[in-house]
Amino acid sequence: MQALILAAGMGKRLGKYTEDQTKCMVKVNNKTLIEHALEAITKNNISRIIMVVGYEGKRLQEFLGSSFNGVPIEYVNNSIYDKTNNIYSLWMARDYLTSEDTLLLESDIIFEPQIITDVINNPNPNVAVVAKFQSWMDGTVTVVDKNEDIVSFIPKKSFDWSSTEDYYKTVNIYKFSKEFSSRFYLPFLEAYIKVMGDNEYYEQVLRVMTYLEEMNLKAHKLNQEQWYEIDDVQDLDIANAMFSDRATELPLFQKRYGGYWRFSNLKDFCYLVNPYFPDENMLEEFKSNFFCLISQYPSGQNVQNLIGSKMFNCDPSEILVGNGAAELIKGLMRTLSGKLGVVFPTFNEYPEAAGYERVEKLVISNKNFRYTVEELMELCNKTENLLLINPDNPSGHLLSREEVIKLLNYMAKHNKKLILDESFIDFAGSEHSFSLIASDILKKYKNLIVIKSISKSYGVPGIRLGVLASGDEKLIASVRRELSIWNINSFGEFFLQIIGKYTKEYIEACEKICFERDRFYRELSKFSFLRVIPSHSNYFLCEVVGRYSATEFTAMLLNKYKIFIKDCTGKIGFEDKNYIRIAVRDTEDNNYLLERFKEVERYR
Repeated sequence: MQALILAAGMGKRLGKYTEDQTKCMVKVNNKTLIEHALEAITKNNISRIIMVVGYEGKRLQEFLGSSFNGVPIEYVNNSIYDKTNNIYSLWMARDYLTSEDTLLLESDIIFEPQIITDVINNPNPNVAVVAKFQSWMDGTVTVVDKNEDIVSFIPKKSFDWSSTEDYYKTVNIYKFSKEFSSRFYLPFLEAYIKVMGDNEYYEQVLRVMTYLEEMNLKAHKLNQEQWYEIDDVQDLDIANAMFSDRATELPLFQKRYGGYWRFSNLKDFCYLVNPYFPDENMLEEFKSNFFCLISQYPSGQNVQNLIGSKMFNCDPSEILVGNGAAELIKGLMRTLSGKLGVVFPTFNEYPEAAGYERVEKLVISNKNFRYTVEELMELCNKTENLLLINPDNPSGHLLSREEVIKLLNYMAKHNKKLILDESFIDFAGSEHSFSLIASDILKKYKNLIVIKSISKSYGVPGIRLGVLASGDEKLIASVRRELSIWNINSFGEFFLQIIGKYTKEYIEACEKICFERDRFYRELSKFSFLRVIPSHSNYFLCEVVGRYSATEFTAMLLNKYKIFIKDCTGKIGFEDKNYIRIAVRDTEDNNYLLERFKEVERYR
């Protein structure tokens, strides 16, 4: 078995990274793509490596030399790389294809080394490595039948998004037998070039060949194995995170702050979202209006606030709709004057937006991070404004409606403002849940400012929605001046428009997550390496005890199981302590995490 690598392309979409070097010389975590590939290849019984080079080919040859890990390298030069595509590069290496069985791969992919070993050991002589199609993927897709035969290659013009459940993306790794290349592939390759020219792709030849009953090209399906094709700078960024080492993997993922759908094997227990909403009917309504929403301007602030007031049953003058709660928090903190009292540990968005020089801290040191109304009253005596996140993030601590009203009355008497973040209140359960976004409350307590993240509680973080409500018209007007007139996109506006039809479904979804949270708590509490703090929200603050620190535990879960949780190390209130936060997802995902924790328990 020999390996044939196509590495003639220019990689223009990688910009500065390929100004003076070919694409496979780009580094992923301080090692070039070609080194990653050759290390995987040479772990197996490979007789030689053939590389088709072109753009900056001499530099690549100088870098690699005549062998790698003892395996000889032979070079084929495509001098017209800038006028041709990979079909011509492959044609130039045709004599090699007929000499022995060949592992064919492109040089712009990174993959787990085990994939190469598995392909070589696959009993089928001719295979194409494929992975289940994901929405972010681009390039050649195939359809595979129940016998693992590749029955078609789907051209771009025939791609059907409604059929993606049946699609598999080619990974650009193939195994061809000597007989297959001689009898089938090369004759078709030659004929295709004569008719279509040499600025085409070799997969198009395989598409034509699927009409042959004798072709016998099997799919080698990947399961959890990782791979990535690097075409542009975003791909490079993702590959750096995906194939990072233990020391750098966790920081790289933490810095992304989202976009984790690009990592199909990742289970995100870090970011907080409602797993049971929106329901299928609401999603179908969005789909049916997709073209209208993406092609039309959203309304301005006046209309957005009007729709928001309808959702929360208050006056339009009492509410602002924001591009997520984060936008409103920043606008509010630029508007408020005076010090801000904050209970720590907390959600850092508020003190960071205010500036820590304005923050008066109350650091809670008891076992479960609980605090009383009286402690909050004492804190507000030192400040002009007080923040209350209820339920608290990350502790899940909840003050009752009566306790919050008691605090409001005290602060009103002393002419102080209360910022109440009730982003997670809908998860508190029917006996404990309450909202203060109501006209009678807002009119009575002009010192009350309520912020709610719709993204988190309604399970729509991708459309970025939040609201701020207050009976203080001057404050509302001041914060409004901090916002753009078109700060909400059409998808967010449409959500506000139709959510009233799905109130019952939303309440049922919140009840589901409460039920699942309680079950999840009981199961998590069984592990000896965790102390789980009871919560009134959709997450648990847990102390890590025993062998691992919180950071080590978080990094181990990500590296070994692709489970991403929140590491609280370094946050105010967690100094010299080991705490993590685990989101409550649906039953299937929660059970997946529990099974992995059982493995940790067995081997700790």
